[in-house]
Amino acid sequence: MSNETNSNLTPEQMAARIAELEGRLAKGTSLSFKVSEKGAVSVYGLGRFPVTLYLEQWDALLTHGAELREFIEANKPRLKTKDPSKK
Repeated sequence: MSNETNSNLTPEQMAARIAELEGRLAKGTSLSFKVSEKGAVSVYGLGRFPVTLYLEQWDALLTHGAELREFIEANKPRLKTKDPSKK
């Protein structure tokens, strides 16, 4: 959207803007992947910014997936979540 304020929008433009924002919210619930300009893999949808690692970093992380899950389980009482009902 350009430098226009919401008061300058027509009802049709406002409806289009609402639809665009609703689409962004819906996309936020799923993960998507992209190859970055530098050749790394970026994961979108986990937070405000993408998580970007190079191939060997992803391989190392995925190789230690079971170890990471064990670590998380062992430290769960000390870890914070965004949603307190998920503890």
